[in-house]
Amino acid sequence: MKKDIHPEYREIVFKDVSSDFEILTRSTMKTDLTTTYNGKEYPMIKLDISSASHPFYTGKQKILDTEGRIEKFKKKFGSHYASLGKKK
Repeated sequence: MKKDIHPEYREIVFKDVSSDFEILTRSTMKTDLTTTYNGKEYPMIKLDISSASHPFYTGKQKILDTEGRIEKFKKKFGSHYASLGKKK
């Protein structure tokens, strides 16, 4: 490998700010933030969402009801919009 062309590969803490979940891993990302993890100080990257807070992984996923969407539209707007598309 060539010297001085590769980014620094180091241990870093990723912290999910919505659930206070932290994970220690290795990365080349740069940051000025630091945190203490298991008694040692590491650079930290803040995350908005992770597997600890994502609805798909936590089981709090909302399932949308797609049945009756056309009927709801017709009930709300009537046949007025249907007649606009027809040419006489």
